Amino acid sequence: MGKKKKKRKNTMAPQNVSQNIQEGREAPENTKDEEIREFGRTILSGDGRKEICLLSVIGEIEGHENLNSSSKTTKYEHVLPKLAQVEDSRDIGGVLLLINTQGGDVSCGLALAEMVASLSKPTVSLVIGDSHSIGVPLAVSADVSFIVPTATMLIHPVRMSGLTIGAPQTYHYFQKIQDRITGFIAAHSKMPQDKIEELMMNTTDLTRDLGTLLVGEEAVRLGLIDSMGGIRQAVRKLREMMKAKN
Repeated sequence: MGKKKKKRKNTMAPQNVSQNIQEGREAPENTKDEEIREFGRTILSGDGRKEICLLSVIGEIEGHENLNSSSKTTKYEHVLPKLAQVEDSRDIGGVLLLINTQGGDVSCGLALAEMVASLSKPTVSLVIGDSHSIGVPLAVSADVSFIVPTATMLIHPVRMSGLTIGAPQTYHYFQKIQDRITGFIAAHSKMPQDKIEELMMNTTDLTRDLGTLLVGEEAVRLGLIDSMGGIRQAVRKLREMMKAKN
């Protein structure tokens, strides 16, 4: 008797979200869930023709050095390629950036902010918890920024851990880094650079450090953030911008 032929099993792995987006197919639900769980991002329905890429900046922005495993982090090397893919995608029409960060690596956070600011697609940011330190440039890097009433933004001088040399060269180095940050914030918000520096060097607001903590409406009043609002207002605004661009 001849051997029975075994049925061939389908061993093809599910397409990842990136491939499905590029090829115009909807990603499987389990793959979408994995994208949210691993990277804090997903794809939303947009204006009917183009989709929205939702990215989140949560915890501390991890840069050139790995943080300990107990810290909640956003790895910049994961976000940069995703933003490049968004720029290249014909299916994604806009980016929604959710921000709840205590800050982190200055150069890497600024690199993310520059990347968002240089996208040709419409971008909207929403500060939902905190946007401290280098999170401030990230919040203002989008075309339009929103903040919820209870969210906070902390503007303070550049800090450096480890050994530093008490010399004029060290001061000038810190000053250059600070100028990069305040210049970017001023260029992408309605707050003048001298006002940012004034808030940065404030000695009356924080108990153990220099700086200023702005809460919700105050950040809007001073021109740092465009509008008060939550996820409803942010998504609605982004869809309007996408339709206008199309």
